[in-house]
Amino acid sequence: MEIFLVATPGLEQPLLDEARALGFDAQITPGGVTFAGGWPEVWRANLMIRGATRVLVRIGSFRAMHPAQLDKRARRFPWADFLRADVPVRVEATSRKSRIYHAGAITQRIEAALRESLGATIADDAPVTIKIRIEDDLCTISLDSSGESLHKRGHKQAVGKAPMRETMAAMFLRQCGFDGREPVLDPMCGSGTFVIEAAEIAAGLAPGRLRGFAFEHFAGFDAAAWEKLRAAKAAGTTLDAVRFFGSDRDPGAIRMSGENAARAGVATWTRFDNLAIGDLERPEGPPGLVIINPPYGARIGNKGPLFGLHAAMGEILRERFKGWRVAIVTSDAQLARATGLPFREPGPYVAHGGLKIRLFLTGPL
Repeated sequence: MEIFLVATPGLEQPLLDEARALGFDAQITPGGVTFAGGWPEVWRANLMIRGATRVLVRIGSFRAMHPAQLDKRARRFPWADFLRADVPVRVEATSRKSRIYHAGAITQRIEAALRESLGATIADDAPVTIKIRIEDDLCTISLDSSGESLHKRGHKQAVGKAPMRETMAAMFLRQCGFDGREPVLDPMCGSGTFVIEAAEIAAGLAPGRLRGFAFEHFAGFDAAAWEKLRAAKAAGTTLDAVRFFGSDRDPGAIRMSGENAARAGVATWTRFDNLAIGDLERPEGPPGLVIINPPYGARIGNKGPLFGLHAAMGEILRERFKGWRVAIVTSDAQLARATGLPFREPGPYVAHGGLKIRLFLTGPL
């Protein structure tokens, strides 16, 4: 089957690098990354890949030039090979450059075929979603094997204002060259996303270990084989001390971060302190990576005072973090420049909550 990893726009390359590092023979295609595989590969992708938004499985395709043809071929499709009659489903359809162009009509016809040929129940809150895409009159049928978006790792109950999604945080860490062997510090940690992702990567913890997936409801799902895969330990560094640090001036953020880290099982290797940026101190031990998702102005409100904040932040990092690399994720190149830090050429634009953000990274200071 063709397995499609949906990427956050702008983060296709690090997602490809991650998929290949995990042993998948993957290629970039529009919107994400694809590779071929069977159900064990679908399970492993959901369990192990940090950067994908979801994992879609392309289970078949056929030509459909007009509605009657769509009806006939949808009814003949072997739905029972993939879906259980007792599990409700939801259908989402899109059409592009095709004679059948009305997404609502496509949805209704596929739903009718599912009811008649499989006996399926259609429900908005169904655990299984079928995605129908008709492009150039070719109807492609995919199953969403993930269910909830993969950024929902299962440990975060609390989030701050304008949170960084875990999938994005993992890909920005990868773009920084982080491999789990150096300390990481986030002085504006919010709900702790960068710090917790870094600790999980270092410890070799699978990102999907604490959650369920839609594929558990598919026909022929092998629960015993899945449990065996989930129980296998990934390779990680042996962590013997706190290596991942977060701080924030908001005591609520620090409480949230600590609780999220405890649920993720990384509390032993993380520390969160209630500090203003001016009170930031370099942790003892080797140099590492400072990574920050500071306020952008466009997202939080007035931009004026942010220039002063960025300038002060840059000064503190230059003075106190010699030998460390600094990464800033921002929508505003002027704010990045206001730090006075020697950033390299910024990374590609990445879609984030209606904004375009980029990663600005230095070498060792």
